[in-house]
Amino acid sequence: MLYPQEFDVIVVGGGHAGTEAALASARMGCKTLLLSHNIETLGQMSCNPSIGGIGKGHLVKEVDALGGAMALATDEGGIQFRILNSSKGPAVRATRAQADRILYKAAIRRRLENQENLWLFQQAVDDLMVESTGTEDRVVGAVTQVGVRFRSKTVVLTAGTFLDGKIHVGLENYAAGRAGDPPAVSLSARLKELKLPQGRLKTGTPPRLDGRTIDFSQCQEQPGDGMPGGLNPEAGVPVFSFMGRADMHPSQMPCWVTHTNERTHDIIRSGFDRSPMFTGKIEGVGPRYCPSVEDKINRFADKDSHQIFLEPEGLTTHEFYPNG
Repeated sequence: MLYPQEFDVIVVGGGHAGTEAALASARMGCKTLLLSHNIETLGQMSCNPSIGGIGKGHLVKEVDALGGAMALATDEGGIQFRILNSSKGPAVRATRAQADRILYKAAIRRRLENQENLWLFQQAVDDLMVESTGTEDRVVGAVTQVGVRFRSKTVVLTAGTFLDGKIHVGLENYAAGRAGDPPAVSLSARLKELKLPQGRLKTGTPPRLDGRTIDFSQCQEQPGDGMPGGLNPEAGVPVFSFMGRADMHPSQMPCWVTHTNERTHDIIRSGFDRSPMFTGKIEGVGPRYCPSVEDKINRFADKDSHQIFLEPEGLTTHEFYPNG
């Protein structure tokens, strides 16, 4: 079935990249369609609910300068803000925010639903429409899982880890885009059929902790900037967006700092033979500035302790993300 409307731009995938691409296209006056397998996960924070930092903060600022949504959504959903390297020069400072997953996703969804020139459609994409002009092949649309055909002048793929994705948990693995979501197997196969070069994206995420089981008396409280006990309380809580205001922020929460010890390391070492990083199940190299705890203990065997940040996942949940 051919959808009655033709679009200037189709964006496939509604994560961070896809939502920004769709909003940018629509702001430029292009008739834009955003296709996602589940409209309820638009803007989902798949890993830890933080934005920015030393490695990524400049990207968020650049997206913000171009009119993007991420920094403003962070100001509306951020429950802790810190300026990293604040004692150093401006060139090496970076804003980092801890976000409430629900509030952040709602802020992105609100912008998508109210953006002029933007249509949302809940369908996974299984195929691309390709036409030959005689000298070259050109993508002219997308075909959904149930056969709906959308024509467009341009198709932007932002499927990320969903392309033929696989999740590893210890020695077990299964096909998935992320926990609880199916992978884009057919679309990945179509890209291979078109002989487009492909690489594998790899990410890792730890089990979440129940805050009711954590003895916070054994941890060091880490308030955000502008909070009582934090840096620059007189200056107020920072904002992320150039257009942001402090009164956009919800209630602020502290993070907590703890440390691993020799017993922790012994327990983790005893499981190396069941870790896909060491059994050969995973061959990719992880992110340089975000190694997993087992990778740290393996690579830095001389260290008897590593710092762990306990980060709240939101104002209305007991979940904590253990970050290192």
